[in-house]
Amino acid sequence: MIDPFKRLARKGLFLFDPETAHGMSIAALKSGLVPACQPTSDSRLRQIVAGLTFDNPLGMAAGYDKNAEVPEALLKLGFGFTEIGTVTPKPQAGNPRPRIFRLVEDEAVINRLGFNNEGHDAAFARLVALTGGGMIGVNIGANKDSEDRIADYVAGIRRFYSVARYFTANISSPNTPGLRDLQARESLAALLSAVLAARDEMAQKSGRKIPVFLKIAPDLTEEGMDDIAAEVLSHALDGLIVSNTTLSREGLKDQRQAQETGGLSGVPLFEKSTAVLARMRRRVGPDLPIIGVGGVSSAETALEKIRAGADLVQLYSCMVYEGPGLAGDIVRGLSKLLDREKVGSIRALRDSRLDYWAARKV
Repeated sequence: MIDPFKRLARKGLFLFDPETAHGMSIAALKSGLVPACQPTSDSRLRQIVAGLTFDNPLGMAAGYDKNAEVPEALLKLGFGFTEIGTVTPKPQAGNPRPRIFRLVEDEAVINRLGFNNEGHDAAFARLVALTGGGMIGVNIGANKDSEDRIADYVAGIRRFYSVARYFTANISSPNTPGLRDLQARESLAALLSAVLAARDEMAQKSGRKIPVFLKIAPDLTEEGMDDIAAEVLSHALDGLIVSNTTLSREGLKDQRQAQETGGLSGVPLFEKSTAVLARMRRRVGPDLPIIGVGGVSSAETALEKIRAGADLVQLYSCMVYEGPGLAGDIVRGLSKLLDREKVGSIRALRDSRLDYWAARKV
């Protein structure tokens, strides 16, 4: 239940179109108007994933801070990590406006932004100027007009290697025509080979090996999941992010906005993305790190992702409805849930509902 202050703040922001409101929220974070969260120090939430130490398992997903304008401000809201991007080699405007739509009854968002961003150079300049050393990942993509999309991902690895704590290769946005084709087995094999070769070359030069994650769509067939799992395991990728937005419109209340094209995120994505997460966990085994994304709106839904097989979780769209205090609320709530479960580490609950979610029909 949203409290009166949150309801008033949301009502004010919702007077503006979604993209304008998003820009205002970035400006508020830049200016320091958004209060920082009181840090939650709970060693039970700390985890080592892909060789990196995360103070808590909750992250801000890519898409909010596309141009690396406010990563440190986001970490101060209580997130254990944040992911900038998706960033492409060249700046691009993305798709025509309007391109973000609120489905308020559903607590969902549809977007067809199309990787709008200022390009590698602008994001790199901001990241290199940071001094806090926070857990900041870089989500890389390809330009819409690129003649060699795999080369764009390789360029992202090379450009951001000195500043990224981890990379995410985003091949699952539905808003760049043909991008999801990179999930097909032959294309994926070529992409992973090139990206990981670039990473290994940079690791040899720098003496530090940066993990690479792959972000996949929730709209995969069983065969598609089989193919992705096989390639991920054969290429020794560092982890998966499950999942991006969905093209499905099943069960939505706001049928008018549901007609808009683009990827759907928010509360309605929770069940579908969590089921796909569990099925991928089954396929890749217990050791490969997985970050669960889609419909995380509370400590309970965050923990359910972990129970379904996630090591870490991310959110974005639900913060549109719950406000900037959501991260802190979730982290504090996770501590309370661990008290209830009487476990010494959140890791102990991973996979505890794997069978349920892997069998879930969505």
